[in-house]
Amino acid sequence: MSPDNREAPSEHDRWIRPLKEGSGPRYAQIARMIIHAVEDGQLRTGDRLPPQRELARQLGVDLTTITRAYNEVRAAGLLNAQGASGTFISSPLSDRAETVDLSMNIPPLLGDTDFVRLMQSGLSHLKGQLGDGSLMSYHVGAGSRLDREAAAQWLEPAFGQMAHERFLVCAGAQAAISALLLAYSQPGDAVAAESLTYPGLLAACRVMQRKVIAVAMDDEGMIPEALEQVCKTDKPRLIYVVPTIQNPTATTMSAQRRAAIYAIACRYSIAVIEDDPYWLLAGDAPAPIASLAGSAGDAPVYYISTLSKCLAPGLRTAYILMPEGQHADPVLEALRGMMLMAQQGAVSMSTSWIRTGMAQDMLNRVREELSRRQALAARLLLGIRHAHSNGLHLWLSLPQWQQPRRLLQVAQEQGLGVAGSEAFCSEARDVHGLRVSLGGARDQASLTVALQKLADILTEPAAAAPVRQVIV
Repeated sequence: MSPDNREAPSEHDRWIRPLKEGSGPRYAQIARMIIHAVEDGQLRTGDRLPPQRELARQLGVDLTTITRAYNEVRAAGLLNAQGASGTFISSPLSDRAETVDLSMNIPPLLGDTDFVRLMQSGLSHLKGQLGDGSLMSYHVGAGSRLDREAAAQWLEPAFGQMAHERFLVCAGAQAAISALLLAYSQPGDAVAAESLTYPGLLAACRVMQRKVIAVAMDDEGMIPEALEQVCKTDKPRLIYVVPTIQNPTATTMSAQRRAAIYAIACRYSIAVIEDDPYWLLAGDAPAPIASLAGSAGDAPVYYISTLSKCLAPGLRTAYILMPEGQHADPVLEALRGMMLMAQQGAVSMSTSWIRTGMAQDMLNRVREELSRRQALAARLLLGIRHAHSNGLHLWLSLPQWQQPRRLLQVAQEQGLGVAGSEAFCSEARDVHGLRVSLGGARDQASLTVALQKLADILTEPAAAAPVRQVIV
């Protein structure tokens, strides 16, 4: 339909604006138009949207485009279709105007009814343990037999049946990383890591005076040839990798890449810290690098798995799988020196959930929710470089002209928390990218609003302008 034949919007439909070339798919522009109209108060709860054919005539598009746009807004929880009566705005976006955190890798559903029931079950379990006072006593060491058996049960999908004696229980992955650095390296030692890596490792190395050596990456993560060169020239004491849904780039190493990385570690006799918080979330990742180790001559692999990324950060429970036949005393001594022990209430709750199968049920629900959220992001955001269908985050490439700091500032001003590439750089580099975390939004409707805001920000010229710095 030609522009001359389009109908002018009525007074009631002043929110309708002409579509723009180069501003994304037409259906997405229309969906954003409706959501922005709700944000601005031009559309309110109970307002009736134009019939789809009428809106198609006004905007000069086909009926399919309008139907797809309405479906997008309906997925955001903002439309209520009432058959022949029409389609109505169902809830105000003002209820979702709070800051949406797209910067932290938090599992979704923490306020969900099923998760509340899970918490209530865990608290009932703890209540039953109060009688002998042991729950509030000291629990120093590798963890009780029951807790370590739960760790072996939780990681059975990755390793098969494992002896519980090989597992250590600790207060989160950050504690595990720090303990391994303390136990197996000295101040001034080098640690090889992906050129974009977990900020917790960077912080721990900074505090402990270890030097992080950046290893170049590609679409599978750490490049073997680059690692070998680092091993020759910098002689790192440890190799740190996140091989599954890598943080922040969301890449996953193939089985061949994992084997190549481990072969280099063995060739140069360098221990590996395999930080693998997302393996169980992924559901399709190759076997962990730790499963490749077997003979006495192999390089040791210290495998870390945390419940923070697949269940809840507040559990502060993580497991270290020690190399077979290796004494855990250096790691236990480091853990004692940092925090004495894990919080036994949280550990006992985790053990109860795993033993009863509740943890696996919740993991399945989290996977399903993340799959839906990743699908939302794929529809709303341009420039996604890497993502996994069950991942907590995705990696968004930015054009070279984009100013990451300015973009983060604009996002913050509009109520969005986002993580820029600078936070993940193991050395000073000019990297143009964003990690977008999908679990922190309260629900899919809030996430939809946040992602559409981010999509708009990414196309705004203001986000490209440099930040003016005043030096005093």
